[in-house]
Amino acid sequence: MDQIEGRAQSRLLMGRYRIEGSLGHGGMGKVWRAHDEVLHRVVAVKELTAARYAGESERAVLLARTQKEARAAARINHSAVVTVHDVFEHDDRPWIVMELVDGRSLADAVRDDHRVVPAEAARIGMWVLRALRAAHRAGVLHRDVKPANVLLARDGRVLLTDFGIAAIEGDSTITRTGELVGSIDYLAPERVRGEAPGPASDLWALGATLYAAVEGESPFRRTSPLSSMQAVVEEEPRPCVHAGPLAPVITALLRKDPLQRPTAEAAEQMLAEVCEGRAPQAAQAYVPTQRVAPDDLTAVQGADRPAPVPAPAGPVPAGPASAGPGGRRLRSVLGLVLAAALVGAAAAYGVLTYLGPGKADPGQTVGATPKGWQRVHDEAGFSVLVPPGWQRQTEGDQIDYTPDDGRHLLRIAIDEEPDFEDAYQHVKDMEAQGMGRLPTYQRIKLRSNFFRDRPGAVWEFAWTETKGATKGERRAIDQLYVDEDGTEYAIYMSGPAKDWAKTREQFDHVLKSWRPTGGG
Repeated sequence: MDQIEGRAQSRLLMGRYRIEGSLGHGGMGKVWRAHDEVLHRVVAVKELTAARYAGESERAVLLARTQKEARAAARINHSAVVTVHDVFEHDDRPWIVMELVDGRSLADAVRDDHRVVPAEAARIGMWVLRALRAAHRAGVLHRDVKPANVLLARDGRVLLTDFGIAAIEGDSTITRTGELVGSIDYLAPERVRGEAPGPASDLWALGATLYAAVEGESPFRRTSPLSSMQAVVEEEPRPCVHAGPLAPVITALLRKDPLQRPTAEAAEQMLAEVCEGRAPQAAQAYVPTQRVAPDDLTAVQGADRPAPVPAPAGPVPAGPASAGPGGRRLRSVLGLVLAAALVGAAAAYGVLTYLGPGKADPGQTVGATPKGWQRVHDEAGFSVLVPPGWQRQTEGDQIDYTPDDGRHLLRIAIDEEPDFEDAYQHVKDMEAQGMGRLPTYQRIKLRSNFFRDRPGAVWEFAWTETKGATKGERRAIDQLYVDEDGTEYAIYMSGPAKDWAKTREQFDHVLKSWRPTGGG
């Protein structure tokens, strides 16, 4: 115990609360165990130590937020919400007195026990949901639901705490314009995009919390705040392995579109069914259509056991980038854009090996795989689904698939010795050295991301081609990433601007089906 903590334990605050010991600490402050000498009860006292290092205006904001937390909690009358007793300023920093819960947080439980069994997680989720419903009825959004703010009492109670950044209906005096508050990997996509949050945003955070409880890890935590926010908006979490009947409920709560999430009432009913050991049938209505690759389906046809359940479909994360010696990727993109008319004449047709139901009825849809698409195993070792009629062509060390000599084109580049370790820097270099110099070039998107759990970059842009078979307004998107063995893969797709929506959708299917060299 340090000297400051020792002095704190001997303190009597406001002539009433005697500090007895430390309960924990975080980035913003400490929580102390204290004895209320007026009402003769044990309480928890939260000290916002961050105020020690803040200026006068910042201290005022912290005090206002502490008072706001007390007001928010005071508006909610529910046994699953931690009761706030008092709030005051002492030694130029805010303090808040609240009910002391004898137990540990859900975050501590996951850390100590690695994961929570589905039925218990459903019970915890049901009580948190009841607390949220009470808060929403009172006009309060929590905005920071996460495992650390869910308390598990030794007597079996579950309580939601820390309304410090709650949004109170009719109160807009504290949060600053453009300020993003909350734990990054538990923020709903609409909040990351800067849209107004609603009750559905708290339900998303509950879904992420339940995922963390049963899987033992946050579904969207990445190596940086930026990549975590990107994962929240663009990526789907890894399929649940330990969630059992809770899995479709988590999937329903984590729908990217808040309008597609269940209501609090519907979610509570689903959780109640899981608690009772039943599969929540209503949850399936919220699970996106599942997709099965044709060859994966063929592999289990005729088997005596049922096929494994595929991962839920959804937006696919854009992938990492890598660069090749001598600027090969740069020459690849520039050659594609500036001399695309030569692709057809210079192309050499390769041999394709098709797997899966190659002679299936072209009008049949297998899972949610687009009609007629075929999985090809390329000579270079990778495997991918391509639309009907797309054939392999090569240009130097580039591998293309196209139905019309490059007007619509998928290009795969593989570099086992990339020049750049950082995919984002590689893409920035390609833009600076090539595309960015074109007078008609327009950047649509360029950012770092994760693809298949590997750091990478995605680059989308537009330009006007002035000659050749691809003449006209065009769009392109390039997903790059470096695999664990150091090989860089670049998955590029381009097409006319007039039908880009279709091409962009095809690109998502390509990414979902992608299997690198050695990936089968």
